[in-house]
Amino acid sequence: MQRRQWNALAAVAALAVIASPVWAQGYPNKPIELQVPFAPGGTTDIVARVISEPLGKALGQSVVVINKAGGGGIVGAAETARATPDGYKLGVATVSSTAANPAINPKVPYDPVNDFTPIVNIAATPNIIAVHPSFPAKNYAEFVAEIKKNPGKYSYASSGTGGIGHLLMELYKSLTNTFVTHIPYRGAGPALNDVVAGQVAIMFDNIPSALPFIKTGKLVPIVVSAPQRLKDLPNVPTFKEVGLEPVNRMAYYGILGPKGLPKEVVDKINAGVKKSVEDPAVRKRIEDTGSLIVANTPEQFAEQIKAEYAVYKQVVAKQKLTLDN
Repeated sequence: MQRRQWNALAAVAALAVIASPVWAQGYPNKPIELQVPFAPGGTTDIVARVISEPLGKALGQSVVVINKAGGGGIVGAAETARATPDGYKLGVATVSSTAANPAINPKVPYDPVNDFTPIVNIAATPNIIAVHPSFPAKNYAEFVAEIKKNPGKYSYASSGTGGIGHLLMELYKSLTNTFVTHIPYRGAGPALNDVVAGQVAIMFDNIPSALPFIKTGKLVPIVVSAPQRLKDLPNVPTFKEVGLEPVNRMAYYGILGPKGLPKEVVDKINAGVKKSVEDPAVRKRIEDTGSLIVANTPEQFAEQIKAEYAVYKQVVAKQKLTLDN
């Protein structure tokens, strides 16, 4: 009797192995959810909404963007990690959710390297320190002089404790021996709104969400993290130019799924994104935000996540950062 049961189980397992590629070949046959782990209005949300419509067309099913904010990206990323690995619930991967936050928070309920299936890095985005126009500094030299002269007088907003803006600013503070108070928000959008409104003086933000406010004079750019000066901000130096190369890091915005996503599904989504960004209109919309198209392979994106996570673990250890600072 026991042998029959084992034989039956073996037969079911064999059928599952055979059926899996067949099922994956029919993917997708219903709408796909693309979960953004931050509130609407931030860079992650912008990139997700730009790519969702053309990706849906490429795959033959609608791609619906869902915002699941909280914990600096942890809440949404954890939900993606727990999802059924069938390709119908995907997540937008950011440095905050897959590197910075896991590096600083020992209670993050997922392993950024082992609990996801990386699919594609859509775009890379420069980061920027920007200030409200009322701030008494209009360039980098004036900015660093002001905060050195007045330690603790100013505050900076971030998308949340453990987010990329938080860790990059804390790294900046440690390298320049300065102090500004951290005010975490539930996403980059709400944080940016308060800086634009003048309730907080400073923000270390991503270019796509900050650039429109910079162009209209509602924010003043100070210094950027990018390979070279940006064409839209030719007078703003990079961190490397001001002697702070460790802070000169870009953000990524990619798509991943839960662990165990079938290769056929991964390849279809990857190909769909690559096809989408070949459209000049889509490419322009992404590049107009200040982002750079990447559209790499799943293997390359996996290596990026692994490398970035390692960097932020080192930053947290070296600077003795915790969730309370």
